[in-house]
Amino acid sequence: MNFRLVSYVLGIVIVGIGLSMLLPIGFSLYYGGGDLLPLTYSFLICISSGFLISLVTKEEGELGTKDGFVIVTLGWLFAALFGSLPYLLYGTFGSFTDAFFEAMSGFTTTGATVLIHIDKQPHGILIWRSLTQWLGGMGIIVLSIAILPALNVGGMQLFKAEVPGPSQDRLTPRIKDTARLLWIVYVIISASETLLLFLGGMTFFDALNHTFTTMATGGFSTIDASIGGFKSAYLDAVITVFMFMAGINFALHYQLLKGNLKSFFKDTEFKFYIGIIVFFTVLIAANLRLFGNYSLVDAIRYGSFQVVSIVTTTGYATADFEIWPHFGQYMMLFAMFIGGCAGSTGGSIKIIRILLLIKCAYYELYKLIHPRAIISIKVGDKIVPEDVLNGILGFFLLYIGIFIVSSLFMALLGLDMITAISSVAATLGNVGPGLGTVGPTDNYIHIPFLGKWLLSLCMLIGRLEIYTVMVLLIPAFWKK
Repeated sequence: MNFRLVSYVLGIVIVGIGLSMLLPIGFSLYYGGGDLLPLTYSFLICISSGFLISLVTKEEGELGTKDGFVIVTLGWLFAALFGSLPYLLYGTFGSFTDAFFEAMSGFTTTGATVLIHIDKQPHGILIWRSLTQWLGGMGIIVLSIAILPALNVGGMQLFKAEVPGPSQDRLTPRIKDTARLLWIVYVIISASETLLLFLGGMTFFDALNHTFTTMATGGFSTIDASIGGFKSAYLDAVITVFMFMAGINFALHYQLLKGNLKSFFKDTEFKFYIGIIVFFTVLIAANLRLFGNYSLVDAIRYGSFQVVSIVTTTGYATADFEIWPHFGQYMMLFAMFIGGCAGSTGGSIKIIRILLLIKCAYYELYKLIHPRAIISIKVGDKIVPEDVLNGILGFFLLYIGIFIVSSLFMALLGLDMITAISSVAATLGNVGPGLGTVGPTDNYIHIPFLGKWLLSLCMLIGRLEIYTVMVLLIPAFWKK
């Protein structure tokens, strides 16, 4: 492993975090609020630290596979570490644990928060909080489409032969080309949402904040009541549409901008994604209409919003689903394990893995009836390689294993069963709100010290596709 080159890249990442603080500094200058100096000091610390690291360790060369794993994991850790500086220096939180938790929740686009009285925070801090999610969302798209396939990790394994990106063995400059195209798509869609939210009655500040956190499927809001606090059916509809879009593979968005509309309807994962959202929406809306004292229109409005919000792992709320009938609450909990499409900003298990797990289960049942049959598992017209299926099965086993162990640990800390289970499901799946005392009208401020660090780790593991982090724990990884 080339430690100098790894350090050099991480230094550049830290500089990038610092440069991104110029936007909240600009808002702080415009609105005032007392957060100008903390943001400026944070900017200077990031720029000087990153520049010094890059200067000392500067080295040219290509990154190998091991280098890639280390950079991805440490990159997100350093982003959360340096991203917590504005919170610490301004005094948003009284402890490093809370500041790091909020920053990690931002950059992993989880949306679990320990911040109370959100609307009383200065504009610079709020825009930084939302910006961390937007940056993390773009980082995840580049990671899942351009980087992880080269490391043989992630939901895009199946498509790595067709997606523009690096070779399988080395991380090459072609990542730059892929990232540039994805940035263009990301910015165009973001600008469109900002305009529509602004036209719907939001201030430009609120519209920009909610665009940042919608496109990242992050869910941070500028008010405690989340989207429900705006009390607008129009805003609910716009955000529902853009959450849905953010849960789609961004390679498909790029194809659409090129005029290739057929790519959407040919994509098996996209069709399954629509099917799941429609299925959950119909069931929950019917449940709310029949047993929840909702009118048909309200049942569809609130049901569809929450389904899209949870399935895409955004985590916005227009209704307190903790007071829904028990069936609706269970459906919300199950939805936390689904996630968006591969190559989207959504987290959790991902649609493509769910689809292939179902196909694997059906294949095993079919073999019991026809033991001599030789069939291949396909997605569309493509045969799924055996190593990809094994990787997905291994991912699912690790995901459930981490969920169970972490839930037991949270229960050991004294949390009730519903809170222990849903807090892990919501952070490991990068959803944000859960059930119990971490529901959509609550937050994570009351979670014990050790619990916050465990949930921060769950956010990181879930966001980086599990393997990327877990492989660093294997002793063989560090041997030459």
